[in-house]
Amino acid sequence: MITTTLLSRSYAGEADLEKIVTFLNLVEAHDLVEEGSSVTELREEFNEPSFDSANGLRLYENEYGELVGFAQLYLAEDAAENDGFLWFKVHPAYRTDRIEPLMFAWGEEQMHKRGRVKLRVMAHDKETARQALIERHGFIPVRYFLRMRRALSEPIPDPVFPQGYQLRAGDHDPQAWADLYNDSFADHYNFHPRHAEFVRHWQNDPDYCSDLNLVTTAPDGTLAAFAWCHIHSERNKRSGRLDGTVGVLGTRPGHRRIGLGRAMLLSGMHLLRRAGMSNADLGVDASSPTGANTLYESVGFKTAYSRVLYSRDLNA
Repeated sequence: MITTTLLSRSYAGEADLEKIVTFLNLVEAHDLVEEGSSVTELREEFNEPSFDSANGLRLYENEYGELVGFAQLYLAEDAAENDGFLWFKVHPAYRTDRIEPLMFAWGEEQMHKRGRVKLRVMAHDKETARQALIERHGFIPVRYFLRMRRALSEPIPDPVFPQGYQLRAGDHDPQAWADLYNDSFADHYNFHPRHAEFVRHWQNDPDYCSDLNLVTTAPDGTLAAFAWCHIHSERNKRSGRLDGTVGVLGTRPGHRRIGLGRAMLLSGMHLLRRAGMSNADLGVDASSPTGANTLYESVGFKTAYSRVLYSRDLNA
């Protein structure tokens, strides 16, 4: 059993990036849950407008200065359920139920400072030991999220748009796109609205491609649906696959049940195949109120794995 001294500290900025990435990829090589990273990806993530890197990151080191644990707390500005999400990793040799309670306590402390009451954590479906540990600390499963994948070598139906609806690609107005996103997802579980500043940050991502940023306009010219697709070059290097992602797909109320979601999804898949991708993947709430997982299955997507979202009420 590891009995070494543990030290915890805040994020020290750019100087820590390489150290964190090396640690995360070491853990990923053991766990194989598709959660590796790179300096470029981590920098983009820490620089998101709504993320507080000064207070939302915690590093755990042994007496030799080696990183053995890492925690990241997301506190969205507009949290309807007054929640926060704690993402954490522990070195395989240090999983003795010693570092994890320190991470939970740190997360709770940060939550209390901001008046938040629901702490969320997540586990991959294959991480049975992690799930058991999370549940021992009072978290209960509240939702399941699927990661679905589909080979693009298989035939892809042509998209069919309702009469008067037009597909457009490009750098759409950030505020208009944020409004479209918010209207489309307002009825989804644990919805957090996006703002124009966040959209601009996405558009500055090194992998961003405006040709994969799709919207559909309604006959009156308003935005009705969207499919923002990505090709994550660093992730593909790690996996050795050529995967393209349908990052977010949504349809505004009032334009649903007329085939727009299917047409947008198929359009994105065609574009990813033309870009040289072998597979398309996406994430979906297993209990999606719009039945999105049924749509994805209807065009050939299959579940690759799932993750369990846990929650603990800090006032209980």
